[in-house]
Amino acid sequence: MKYVTEYRDAGLAKTVAGAIVREADAGRQYHFMEFCGGHTHAIFRYGVQDLMPKNVHFVHGPGCPVCVLPVNRIDDAVELAERHGVILCSYGDMMRVPGTKQRSLIRAKADGADIRLVYSTLDALKIARENPDRQVVFFAIGFETTTPPSAVALKMAKAEGLANFTLFCNHVLTPPAIGHILESPEVRELGVVKIDGFLGPSHVSSVIGSDPYAWFAEEFRKPVVIAGFEPLDVMQSTLMLIRQVNEGRHEVENEYTRVVTRQGNLKAQTLVAEVFELRQSFEWRGLGTVPYSALRIREAFAEFDAEKRFALTPKQAREVKSCECPSILRGVKKPTDCKLFGTTCTPENPIGSCMVSSEGACAAYWTYGRFRDGQPRVAEAAE
Repeated sequence: MKYVTEYRDAGLAKTVAGAIVREADAGRQYHFMEFCGGHTHAIFRYGVQDLMPKNVHFVHGPGCPVCVLPVNRIDDAVELAERHGVILCSYGDMMRVPGTKQRSLIRAKADGADIRLVYSTLDALKIARENPDRQVVFFAIGFETTTPPSAVALKMAKAEGLANFTLFCNHVLTPPAIGHILESPEVRELGVVKIDGFLGPSHVSSVIGSDPYAWFAEEFRKPVVIAGFEPLDVMQSTLMLIRQVNEGRHEVENEYTRVVTRQGNLKAQTLVAEVFELRQSFEWRGLGTVPYSALRIREAFAEFDAEKRFALTPKQAREVKSCECPSILRGVKKPTDCKLFGTTCTPENPIGSCMVSSEGACAAYWTYGRFRDGQPRVAEAAE
């Protein structure tokens, strides 16, 4: 299959792995954060880490939109369904993310709340049309990739005069989060994370382009390579980062040229700007409050804003004390550093969000068996 099979070619992978081993300076350590959860899963699914020399490390960042949503926003969604009696429409991953006291949407649904799994914003609009006597709320989450469909839904609702439809907006932005990590690499309660460069997100960059990363590459002197999702994409991008570090460069390079351009999808950007505007601040799980890192609905579409239509009770985010999701999302710790991982916390009984989502780091460790200690590393065995 074009653009897939050639990026999984074992012979090419061996060649790129050999180049990485040769070019990685044995006298230094390399720490590269993959911001996108899709990269984390590619690394573990295809054993990319096993092909790296022992001084090249992948740091798992907050690139899972389900994982970074704080507990209080989950609690708000549960409240909408239970106290306000709406039909709450949600993507599948959000259904199992625990809120306060492990209260999730799926548990609220089991107790009688009308919560429905949908695959798109169009599904939620269809439900609103079919239930004119009920209030329907779409639980909107995600980075820049899923924001345009939410904007389309609001424009369609406005054009149709769909008065029983609102959107609970939780869309967050990638560049401010990366900048926040670089501005505050040391957080007292979490620890210190070492970052020498970034594997830039794939789908996000297809929308916003590569230009938005230039300012922190220059400001913080950290190279960025936008990488595709296939194993050879990740390996080639890692080689490009190693070369930049070795040469003392800190530029934005685009490995994913078959999809990403410098300017991105201008039509999608215009659509989002018409419907949404920046929030002054937003809380991220693991990062805390990050200025101008999320979107809210513009006044022109305020009638479709669930936060304005329904009086939500103010809430404090309360994490499970022994859950290390916040530290894992920041890249300070790995899933295996959490004492709950693989014991109390499993995909069947997730304690933290990182074990729920298909893009979560804990889910990647568990799904592909990389949590086992003592596994041989291919690169080390080759040495």
